[in-house]
Amino acid sequence: MDKPILTLSGAISHTNSDSGYAFDMAMLEQLPQYSFTTSTPWFPEPHKFSGPLMRDILAKVGAQGDTLTAIALNDYKVSIPMDNSTRFNLIVATHKDDKRMSVRDKGPLFVLYPFDNESETQSQVYYDRSIWQLKAIHIE
Repeated sequence: MDKPILTLSGAISHTNSDSGYAFDMAMLEQLPQYSFTTSTPWFPEPHKFSGPLMRDILAKVGAQGDTLTAIALNDYKVSIPMDNSTRFNLIVATHKDDKRMSVRDKGPLFVLYPFDNESETQSQVYYDRSIWQLKAIHIE
């Protein structure tokens, strides 16, 4: 395994490390990939974002719970209701416009809702749940 970039902990039934379940980039890229193009408040024009669906990541670790606490590299935290991962095509983007996202460009992982495809997500509530520079998810 290369350097882990995403660790899931808490209410999960599958682990591969002492801290829970650690994914490196290759492991995330082995999951089915999903893409959409959407406008966001953070970029002046729409971009194509690609990566695994959050629900596929949660299924891989056997996540059970109601709340995802997503944690960024700078320890910023946001709560995401678990059902958002099934109600929407919520992705953990690894690529923007087919290029791997750098830390400088909100990467390497960016949780994104398909804002242009789901009008319900075009609100501050969902913008606030879109966390960039994701490093960990704790499930409760």
